Amino acid sequence: MTARRIGLFGGTFDPPHLGHVAALQAAAHTGHFERIEVTVAGDPYRKRDVGPVLPGECRLAMAHVAFDGLDLVHVSDREIRRAGPSYTIDTVMELREEWDDVDLIVGADLTSQLDSWHRARELAALVRVGVVPRPGGAASLGPTWRSYEIPMSPVDLSSTFIRQRLLSDEDLRHVLPAAVVPMYENFRE
Repeated sequence: MTARRIGLFGGTFDPPHLGHVAALQAAAHTGHFERIEVTVAGDPYRKRDVGPVLPGECRLAMAHVAFDGLDLVHVSDREIRRAGPSYTIDTVMELREEWDDVDLIVGADLTSQLDSWHRARELAALVRVGVVPRPGGAASLGPTWRSYEIPMSPVDLSSTFIRQRLLSDEDLRHVLPAAVVPMYENFRE
């Protein structure tokens, strides 16, 4: 019997952008997963020092609009419903109750941070990590982590960049899914 594998693509998604869409499409095309869960962080504790974050319900609504039509993708509110900081290890433990294998899907820009995540050693023992190429990021991880690269052309785009630039409506159309643009503009006002 083949093991049932799910990919976990978590994040703040403030806002969800075309780089996220490309990463999810690339992950779906690997053939590794029966499903990919996009989990919107309820309390993105690692973002507290970088400024305000839109409420979870707003970010969840944008994620649904951005990702619901993508192959294999299911958008989840499990971290928004959970009280306290959103820790990936907690989500992985929940998913392992339903799935044989859970793989994290992360951008290469996050690989250097994984060892500092909450209960990182335990997390490393539970998951494999699919790394999406990003400019300036490492495609592989240290020996603690089991990792592989998800093939795709790197996309040089981040939610932080979008928030800091306060882009015009026209500029947003080049970096966000079209249906997300009016929602994001409404939420950030």
